[in-house]
Amino acid sequence: MKRMNFRAIVYLLGCVLMVEGAMMGIPVITALIYRESCIAVFLATAVVCALIGFAMVKVSGKPGSFYAKESLIIVAFSWTLMSLLGAVPFVLCGAIPSYVDALFETISGFTTTGATIIGDVEAMPRAVLIWRSATHWIGGMGILVFMIALLPATNGNNMQLMKMESPGPQVDKLVPKVRETAAMLYKIYIIITVLEFAVLCLEGMGIFDAVNISLATAGTGGYGVLNSSCGDYTVLMQVTIGIFMLLFGVNFNIYYLFYLKKWKSILGSEELKAYLLIVAGSVAVITINIRSLYENIGLALKDSFFQVSSIITTTGFSTADFDAWPSLSKQILVLLMLVGACASSTGGGMKVSRILIGLKIIRSEVLGFIHPRSVSAVRMDGRVVSDKAKQAVGAYFMLYGVIFAVSCFLLSISGKDLVSVFTAVAATINNIGPGLGEVGPASTYAGFDPFSKIVLMLDMLAGRLELFPVLVALSPRAWCR
Repeated sequence: MKRMNFRAIVYLLGCVLMVEGAMMGIPVITALIYRESCIAVFLATAVVCALIGFAMVKVSGKPGSFYAKESLIIVAFSWTLMSLLGAVPFVLCGAIPSYVDALFETISGFTTTGATIIGDVEAMPRAVLIWRSATHWIGGMGILVFMIALLPATNGNNMQLMKMESPGPQVDKLVPKVRETAAMLYKIYIIITVLEFAVLCLEGMGIFDAVNISLATAGTGGYGVLNSSCGDYTVLMQVTIGIFMLLFGVNFNIYYLFYLKKWKSILGSEELKAYLLIVAGSVAVITINIRSLYENIGLALKDSFFQVSSIITTTGFSTADFDAWPSLSKQILVLLMLVGACASSTGGGMKVSRILIGLKIIRSEVLGFIHPRSVSAVRMDGRVVSDKAKQAVGAYFMLYGVIFAVSCFLLSISGKDLVSVFTAVAATINNIGPGLGEVGPASTYAGFDPFSKIVLMLDMLAGRLELFPVLVALSPRAWCR
């Protein structure tokens, strides 16, 4: 057994803290522009993050080589450490007095969940609001992917690091070098973010709102700056946000193929076709189901499209209280919570590709019973899915079910009703935010007790990191030399 490379872990965690310190410059600038007193809090926290990170980098020295085990631990601890320090400004500036609540808000931000305990966001300082949205943007593509794109190459397995942090069953290199792949992903990410900001500004949205909405949409997070989420924006703005949510839910490899003009590969993507088909079918059924609640079918179609886009991409924005919709529409939205967006996107959930592979495995097993002597290979986009990949999909579904069931059991201790408990777990482990019942789009998670919030925080981290890194980090055997 290879010895644990603690130097690499300390070195990369130090780099993460320095990046977080630099990113806190965003709320510092915001507080300066709007002359808010919380500027000192964010500035002090930024300096502390940078100094601790710098000290960790200097103490660790050269990181040396690291492999899958270290990558899992680095990913799990980097997100935890970012959240622990990222929550401090909320408490010190008085926006969220309870540290547990502040940590819940921060983990929800970094994991792009969007579940909140704040009832009146419009009363919050603008620096606090921009920090919430910035955590979405940082967490959307992943801070370690950002670091790989910027930092000099290490002796470590950077591809393993990307695989552990990027959501989905597989991560392919877009270009031969991992660092160039990370840089390409962030270029695409930044371009679409800036494009959404520009379009929203042209449509008349204020600059502050447009920045926050664009950052939150890009990370598929869902933190808004209005108590109505997106309900008070114009129909055109809502449609624009809905379209961009869908764009950020697409596998980013598709955009690179688009850049290379590889139309055949794009049109042959089974995941993309399934994703668009699920969206179209869901929008059609929900529109018909809620038609009687609206003045005309156009408004019903608009709200249906927006909520389907928001839920399947796990963004969590809302334009209507869908908890008041008919049972059929709510059941469809709950199913979309579980499905999620595409692999290698910024969305959460199980991922469309993983669902497709799971269905293909079931089909292969059924055919095996019908024709015992036949060999039915599982294929995805024309390529045979390896046995290792099939085992990974099966293990993911099994672990997902176990964590989901245990979380529901633990939350039920609080005495909440079944709908609220089930959808709270579904909304956090799939990084969506709003659920139904007491955690509906018109409500918050403030009503849960501290123990329940801790369970939900672990669900958010497990869901964003694809379950396994969190379990590995908590396993004593992983730390054995």
